[in-house]
Amino acid sequence: MIKTATIILNRNLPKITDDLFKKIKKYNNKYTDLFIVDAGSQKKLISKNTTWIANWKDAKKNGLRFARGINYALDQMLKEKKFYKYEYFLFLTNDSEVQKKPFVKKLNTILKKNPKIAILSPCSKKWGEKFFLQKNKLKFFWYIHCNALMIRREFIENILNKKKPAYINLLFDGNNFRGYGLESELIAKAYMNDWAAAITSEVWVEENENYLLNQNEIIRTENFNKNLKLYIEEGLEWMKNKYGFRSKWSIQMYVKKFYEAFFENNPDLKKFKL
Repeated sequence: MIKTATIILNRNLPKITDDLFKKIKKYNNKYTDLFIVDAGSQKKLISKNTTWIANWKDAKKNGLRFARGINYALDQMLKEKKFYKYEYFLFLTNDSEVQKKPFVKKLNTILKKNPKIAILSPCSKKWGEKFFLQKNKLKFFWYIHCNALMIRREFIENILNKKKPAYINLLFDGNNFRGYGLESELIAKAYMNDWAAAITSEVWVEENENYLLNQNEIIRTENFNKNLKLYIEEGLEWMKNKYGFRSKWSIQMYVKKFYEAFFENNPDLKKFKL
């Protein structure tokens, strides 16, 4: 039985999305079903493998970004009674560079062996976290980047928000449009509910920033520098309004408090602590 649903987010880059789709399918067809969310692409730039299309006015104008795109996909799966078929969900942006091997199988195995892990991320060779993962290839973290995440269904069920519109608030808080700080909020929800978030160096996924740097006009988004500026400004405003935090460091310290408490409650898992 296939246990994982892989969801890829596309906006106006059909060839890149389809190439990623084909690569994952070639090496992981036995281990995952694949779904593509179209986040408001122009009609001619929709992937031929698309599963769901976000075609309302705001989605067409601004896209969905990661949070709203994943929320929308999960909502569609719930409506179509597909959600409960899967134990795990792998979320990828279409600029993800994955390995030519059955990496989904490896992620499945890690989650099966470690039932306390709610959120699992492949490492990137660009991350400093890789230096913590040389001797032991799996560690629990209190901060993880957000471009490739595998999440256990049971955890999603724990924190699911079914208020409408679901694409805004089902798993991630889509009010934080660009997502700066959303990974911290999700990880905090894991640790405060006695789950963990982990990174593994047994699987590598890279984010190819060249697409945003060189094809932002095709994607129909701001250039890299403007997008980064808005990403941080809007995220900081969201943190201040929702939590009263005035910096990313504040929200990370908030998460770390729950991280430390997790190991007090689960001393047998201290081998995974940083």
